[in-house]
Amino acid sequence: MKKWVCTVCGWVYDEELGDPDYDLAPGVSFEDLPDDFVCPLCGVGKDQFEEQE
Repeated sequence: MKKWVCTVCGWVYDEELGDPDYDLAPGVSFEDLPDDFVCPLCGVGKDQFEEQE
């Protein structure tokens, strides 16, 4: 599973953990999030996220 970081505010989406605070279930890949998903902290779209190495 991967982690994705918002390049604007630094919020991290961990596919393994999800984020229950934002109703994101564990095990859901970033690619499977809806196309209109936005960062829950700053509101930018999926195109502003990068895979964390």
